[in-house]
Amino acid sequence: MNMSPAGDDADLPGLLLARARQWIADDPWPPDRAELAALVDAAHATGDLETLCERFSGALCFGTAGLRGPLRAGPAGMNTAVVRRTAAGLAAWLLPRQAGPGASADGDLPPPLVVVGADARHGSERFALDSVQVLAGAGVRAALLPIPVPTPVLAFAVRRLGADAGIMVTASHNPATDNGYKVYLGAPPDDPANGAQIVAPVDSEIEAAIDAVGPAASLPLGDGWIRLGPEIHAAYVAAAAATLRPPGTGTGTTAGLAAGDLAAGDLADLRVGYTPLHGVGADTLTAVFTRAGLAAPFVVAEQARPDPDFPTVAFPNPEEPGALDRVLALGRAVDADVVIANDPDADRCAAAVGSRVLTGDEFGLLLADEVLRARPGPVATTIVSSGALATLAAAHDVPCFETLTGFKWIMRAHAGLVFGYEEALGYAVAPTLVRDKDGITAALAIAGIAAAEKRRGRTLLDRLDDLVRRYGLHATAQVSVRVTDSARISAVMDALRAEPPARIGTVDVLDIHDLATTPTPATGPAPAAAPATTGTPALAGGSARTGTAGDGVLSADVVIFRLAGGGRVVVRPSGTEPKIKAYLEVTVPVEPTADADSLALTRHEAGTRLATLGDAVRQLLLGR
Repeated sequence: MNMSPAGDDADLPGLLLARARQWIADDPWPPDRAELAALVDAAHATGDLETLCERFSGALCFGTAGLRGPLRAGPAGMNTAVVRRTAAGLAAWLLPRQAGPGASADGDLPPPLVVVGADARHGSERFALDSVQVLAGAGVRAALLPIPVPTPVLAFAVRRLGADAGIMVTASHNPATDNGYKVYLGAPPDDPANGAQIVAPVDSEIEAAIDAVGPAASLPLGDGWIRLGPEIHAAYVAAAAATLRPPGTGTGTTAGLAAGDLAAGDLADLRVGYTPLHGVGADTLTAVFTRAGLAAPFVVAEQARPDPDFPTVAFPNPEEPGALDRVLALGRAVDADVVIANDPDADRCAAAVGSRVLTGDEFGLLLADEVLRARPGPVATTIVSSGALATLAAAHDVPCFETLTGFKWIMRAHAGLVFGYEEALGYAVAPTLVRDKDGITAALAIAGIAAAEKRRGRTLLDRLDDLVRRYGLHATAQVSVRVTDSARISAVMDALRAEPPARIGTVDVLDIHDLATTPTPATGPAPAAAPATTGTPALAGGSARTGTAGDGVLSADVVIFRLAGGGRVVVRPSGTEPKIKAYLEVTVPVEPTADADSLALTRHEAGTRLATLGDAVRQLLLGR
């Protein structure tokens, strides 16, 4: 290692240099040690400490979806030292909390069980192996799923195995330069948190345990972990496929198919275009589809196999412009009835009919309508999603809970939750199966709805029109401002609070709800009485929301502006990317007898309002 003598570094801040040298000494991975040593040498040669400071700006913290960060050496990146210390911290947190259901007759408790999975990103398999070795070395039972694996399979495994925790190494839809670490916890079977991702205060407690861990290089590594076979994946495929069953083959979990007139042949007749976006979803989705009776989808060939460089897309996120271009072209070429895309770890799902890509809120409304027809029960969404779900829930006389952003909150809304979704393409159509968003079962459900509509000579868009006639048009859009300096995000949010706008564009702001200073109570009121089933329910204020759910009081870095005319803007920092995000919604009443031309005009009106509002919001954020 080419390190300069200490005396030659007198002009460098001593604390930073000492931290870097100590980290290098404690890092067990030689390439990372060399990487940091080169940065120290460069800082000495040039006097430029910016890059080194960035590496030691702070440890990665659990955000909306676990730890995420760039693949680089140092505490502010995803690397072997960080992963091993994280696994050791989780083990240290778990061991004194081992629950009693597995206790033997003499009262002895088995060590906690942690199941680990990983996607196909750069470093994922190595980080998974780091995790099971550290867990085993700490005295925890560790089980490794076959790699690569979709995130929903890992989440399923936590519940299936009765595990105390689960780890999924993935950065989901982030760029190829990133990786991440999701942590799930087990709980008693009737606990809504069983198999869900961690939330406060557990995340802070585990972070404190990580901070207390000794040097990564000195952590003991064990070989007592086990490598699981294909049985968990096979069980997931069978259970996921069983969420969609036509009449005569058993009870399904989606209504129009289980109770309607759809035959097995109608499922096989559906033509689906699909892409996993270079991720790990293709084999699992195809297995689930064919087991459920659907034909195997047509898959974008150049995106079909896992590739951690994601060579055909700028960002491997179905929400990003251009990400769906190839699957939309495939859909046109094969005359697909529906086009479907998963993100790289297959926990999110997008859908399109022809060239018309459904928004996350439209997709969520279609799924919610299908689920509630079959098994009415509590539903949940997030504060940034459309108010249409609450309107639909009120019509079914069931509770609709609103949570902070992230499926870890949605899944805790109610023990009997039957459906949850967030506008960022995340859906849970079978919460008892996977206590997280699941892009595989969501894809199966939307395909089932499409098959039912195809039998009637219709499409998903016709089904969506029916819902608009019944519940009004809730049009949504999103504005994202990407930043290079994370301090810019805080500055914008602070400015919005210090000088909130009285108008956004030409629209008056009726009220402002700052979840950082006036947090929302954790338990919402009972749902309002269901409105009449014909005509559009009242859309005053743009929402029929019935309350929030969670533990304690929901406080977050979120500002909500309610606008005149039934509009709403929600602004928050992204929990997974360096962005400020604004979620826009406008609502327009619709006559229950509106024809196709009227609906087109209504959508045009709403689209114009959204575009104007979006321009104003973008100017507002950029000007702060």
